[in-house]
Amino acid sequence: MRWAGKMSLALSLSGVVLLSSPFMTGHAEALPEELRGLTQPPRGFQLDPSRYESPLVQEDGGRADSVAAWMKQRQKLRQQWMQLMGPWPELLEHSPLRMEAARRVDQHFEQQVQLQASLGQWIDGWLLLPDGEGPFASVLVVFYDPETSIGKRPDKPGRDFGLQLVQQGIATLNIGTPGGDAWNPDKGEVRAQPLSYYAYVAANAWLAMAQHAKLNPEQIGVAGHSYGGKWALFAAALWDHFAAVAVSDPGIVFDETRPNVNYWEPWYLGWDPETTRPARGIPSDQNPRTGAYRLMREQNRDLHTLHALIAPRPFLVLGGSEDPVDRWHALHHTVEINRLMGHEERVFFSQRPGHAPTTQSNDQLLKFFKYFLQ
Repeated sequence: MRWAGKMSLALSLSGVVLLSSPFMTGHAEALPEELRGLTQPPRGFQLDPSRYESPLVQEDGGRADSVAAWMKQRQKLRQQWMQLMGPWPELLEHSPLRMEAARRVDQHFEQQVQLQASLGQWIDGWLLLPDGEGPFASVLVVFYDPETSIGKRPDKPGRDFGLQLVQQGIATLNIGTPGGDAWNPDKGEVRAQPLSYYAYVAANAWLAMAQHAKLNPEQIGVAGHSYGGKWALFAAALWDHFAAVAVSDPGIVFDETRPNVNYWEPWYLGWDPETTRPARGIPSDQNPRTGAYRLMREQNRDLHTLHALIAPRPFLVLGGSEDPVDRWHALHHTVEINRLMGHEERVFFSQRPGHAPTTQSNDQLLKFFKYFLQ
């Protein structure tokens, strides 16, 4: 394939390859002002690492204290997540995007496209390309619908990540929920949990993007807001080729005090072919946990061990109402793993009062991808 010869590949883990990209060996320029101060908790915050058991702790109680030991531990963690959520089918390595004719809009081009999400399943999307020859850095933007991401939904302001990124010279592929119904996702023949299935779709999107002549396969990131943030988080953790990830207020840990951090629902991790929850909402004795989510909670598993799979790739959390400052207790462990691997300033966490993106949080997202991808 075209992309195979262009990448510097370092470590193969269970069929997934961890990229060695330019950012992994250091970055010559200082962090943009918008990102400074986001790599550590705010002054006065009392960090408590014991809130979450370190992903470095091995099954025998020992601690992975070298890069080699961590990579073995990482492989085990990834396998555990995949086993809990269900296997992926074969990836679609030879399925490029189907594209309509491009049209110029302002200073960029847009094309309607179709992506093969899984075998026999195609979904609609939009590809936005900057003016020029490329190859360009690019970002996969995921949300309920692709039109929101490219600014065609004025009723959803601030969520147009794809449009804002292309205006900064970064190409974007914008896709939405397969089948169009996020509460009843069409998984085709895939039997994995919906969030794992979404990560599989994102991996196929990466493969299609990597075959595009104007996109650089070493510079493909992934981003999303809320529901899309959950999707982007799982995509980056389970598909190592994404070079950087930004998530906007998805709820980055399990939190049953917040109804919108709803990983327990069947359209995320609570899918169970044999059991249906009586109602939506926070689990209770009358409305119990189901599916993989139930098993994860019984095993005291939390999403910080999923974050750990992203290291040492850059990871930006744009926290809002669902991701308050105490998420640093979980993110601290990914900072620690990056440090073990010889990297600083790879985990970023900002806060805003509400759930919706703001001008400031969007500016942080833009500067993050420009810095780490371009």
